[in-house]
Amino acid sequence: MVHSKSLKTDILIIGSGIAGLSTALKLANNHHVTILAKASLSESSTNYAQGGVAAVLDPFDSIESHIDDTMEAGAGLCDRKTVEMVAVHAADSIKELIELGVPFSRCEGEQCTYPFHLTKEGGHSHRRVIHAADHTGHSISETLINNVENHPNITLLPEHISIDLILNKQNTRCIGAYVLNKIENAVYDIWADFTVLATGGASKAYLYTSNPDTSTGDGIAMAWRAGCSVGNMEFNQFHPTCLYHPNDRSFLISEAVRGEGGILRLPDGTAFMEFYDARKDLAPRDIVARAIDQEMKKHGLDCVYLDITHKSLDFIQEHFPTIYERCLKVGIDISRQQIPVVPAAHYTCGGIVTNQHGETDLTGLYAIGETAYTGLHGANRLASNSLVEGLVFADMATKSIEKAYKKPLDNNEAPLPWDSSEVTDPKEKILVAHDWDELRRVMWDYVGIVRTNKRLKRARQRIRNLQREINEYYHEHTVHSDLLELRNLALVAELMVKSAQKRKESRGLHYNLDYPLTLKKAKPTILKHKKQKN
Repeated sequence: MVHSKSLKTDILIIGSGIAGLSTALKLANNHHVTILAKASLSESSTNYAQGGVAAVLDPFDSIESHIDDTMEAGAGLCDRKTVEMVAVHAADSIKELIELGVPFSRCEGEQCTYPFHLTKEGGHSHRRVIHAADHTGHSISETLINNVENHPNITLLPEHISIDLILNKQNTRCIGAYVLNKIENAVYDIWADFTVLATGGASKAYLYTSNPDTSTGDGIAMAWRAGCSVGNMEFNQFHPTCLYHPNDRSFLISEAVRGEGGILRLPDGTAFMEFYDARKDLAPRDIVARAIDQEMKKHGLDCVYLDITHKSLDFIQEHFPTIYERCLKVGIDISRQQIPVVPAAHYTCGGIVTNQHGETDLTGLYAIGETAYTGLHGANRLASNSLVEGLVFADMATKSIEKAYKKPLDNNEAPLPWDSSEVTDPKEKILVAHDWDELRRVMWDYVGIVRTNKRLKRARQRIRNLQREINEYYHEHTVHSDLLELRNLALVAELMVKSAQKRKESRGLHYNLDYPLTLKKAKPTILKHKKQKN
């Protein structure tokens, strides 16, 4: 392990998805910004998002309708003021992306009421999802990266994974982070006036997920260790339709396929969603995922099927070129064959508690995007509300930081250098690989789509045992990225289970067979760290 060195920046942004990159571009006009990415800049959940961005763009749609749809999908747990704020500012955020050069799909023909094509997804009452074919996230990510790479006030540090946040002596302000440079195998302490966590979610806690390997809950874990509150960690959204194929298990089949007429069927061809919800295949994701899970268990199936074969080949290739080509590579022609699908962990609806400006419990620390709990998603996220959340809160956090810069900052103390004098290099890493696998299987088996008190109790016991092993290993050995991710994931898994045990009802994404009813009064689950004063 190379000895530590110090770096100084105005703004430290940890994460290179839509939230982090958007914030960087806004702040870099007046400040020096450093962006950390634990892998390449493009390896984020944003890059893999297919569907699109939800916003009221059609003149026949309304802000109130978007608010109502979000509130209904959130099963009573959304914060209405936050929902209103996002719905009101969404269109302006889309305009900024268009001006940056994101190549959204154009609308063609006499029926167009907006220059770009708008699709409809589950839970939406109007067509309000703007997209770039079925590779929206990739197009947004590519555009934002091109812009930050050419900005003189932005320093990019790919292949750097954060270890922990650095606090002042009073533990009241975040003044940066300890970071592992994976290429040099060196630990840096990066000193910053403000730190922004835009690290994404924690769906890699589950055995089957649509997320990239980077989704290990790093920001949530670091913020919790630093003393921040977390909220609604029991609500992990399972996307209903992930491709079921041994050669491509993590590929998502966009909800837009159902939005354009795709039908979920059993192997015998029976369409089953009509038995679960009047909206059929366009019901919110929690309902569709539970329906698929129930049908698979009832009939002993490995998967169900999504049928879009009634659409023409030209239509499919125009609207879903990525999905068409990806399925074709594994031998499935979706214009003639149904797509085998299963639910997979997809989105973390809870996270670090923030206000409407992205501010956390710690002065100088912000959290935006999937890593944050803002009250927007409640007990279930409405489709395509995630990318727009990242955009709107990037703007809100920027305004808050700029306002804070107008006052004297109380962060003159430099961080202590990283101390690795009493640790040794690990002789073998099999423990990390074994614990990683066990943790994800425990979460999938016991804290999945359907839960029970007994399953949650077992999960918590096993996760605690794993944490003891992981923490002992962490304190005795030099750090490496797999160990850091495992440490974070185990902590976030514990927070998920602890939150699930606190909820004595079934609501949205949290379905407990021991508490099948929904309580009349909806309350978020807020966990406060013991460091906080009561």
